[in-house]
Amino acid sequence: MIIEGRFNGPSGSGNGGWSAGVFAAAYGGDGPVEVTLRRPPPLDTPLTLVDAQVRDPAGEVIAQLRPAGDLGEVVPPVDLATARAASAAYPGLVEHPFPGCYVCGPERADGLRIFPGRLPDGRTAAPVRAPRQVVLATVWAALDCPGGWAVIGAGRPYVLGRIAARIDALPRPGDECVVTGTLIGTEGRKAFVHTSLYAPDGQLLGHARATWIAV
Repeated sequence: MIIEGRFNGPSGSGNGGWSAGVFAAAYGGDGPVEVTLRRPPPLDTPLTLVDAQVRDPAGEVIAQLRPAGDLGEVVPPVDLATARAASAAYPGLVEHPFPGCYVCGPERADGLRIFPGRLPDGRTAAPVRAPRQVVLATVWAALDCPGGWAVIGAGRPYVLGRIAARIDALPRPGDECVVTGTLIGTEGRKAFVHTSLYAPDGQLLGHARATWIAV
């Protein structure tokens, strides 16, 4: 496994959702998978999966995987027009802790450019244009940042610590999907969030629960 350099989150490390998706694909299994990130995923570095642990060439544990149980609630969808309106007010366009993030960074013309904005009820929503090449990690990535932006605020950066996802289907290349996220609660530096991704016809493609850590 290699997290290619263009799939970064914070500068110098892999986007958490994309990396977790790569690890989950290697782990396999029929049900949802939980990925706990122990270290920032290194870029352009050969990684191995041994006994449900992702390790770097020095043997350091990068991530721990296990089957996931109940993922909890699915975040309800919104229509595309509502998602677009929310995205227009994406706070990351004004202040972003990691503006080069492959998923939600405004500086990445070649990224997924998912810009989650807040709905009146506190949920986040954004349109998601599926790229020309769609893989499992694409959906994991789409389910990542919209959860973080349910809690990220000005001067209050968070990074992904753990994510568990169930992927039911992949979007078709070019599809304009909708992703929604919500904050479930906080505990100290931890924030617990849920996200859901929907196809243009409203089909649920995947959903996730995640823990984000304030830095």
